[in-house]
Amino acid sequence: MSAAPGLLTVRGLWVTRTVRTDRLAAAVWPADTAGRLSLRDEDGARAEVDLRVLLADPALWLRLETDARASRARGTLDHGAADLARLALHVHTETARSVFRFSGL
Repeated sequence: MSAAPGLLTVRGLWVTRTVRTDRLAAAVWPADTAGRLSLRDEDGARAEVDLRVLLADPALWLRLETDARASRARGTLDHGAADLARLALHVHTETARSVFRFSGL
């Protein structure tokens, strides 16, 4: 997986998918399956992100979160703002727990 401002590329076994994260139309994180975040941009491109990857790479999460905010500000993010807010809380909580665990607190 790689990210650049406005782009997220997810490489699978057979397929590579790229979504414009600065033009997201939907972001779905189902409450019953916490394993994947589904993204769709205005052009219809889709990608799924394993949450373990976001938790392991805070810089990747921050890039995605920043671009999602830009999408919301532009008005392109029609579906999933609540899911992203819930996911942000989850990622920040897990990151804090990791820091505390690592530091021995």
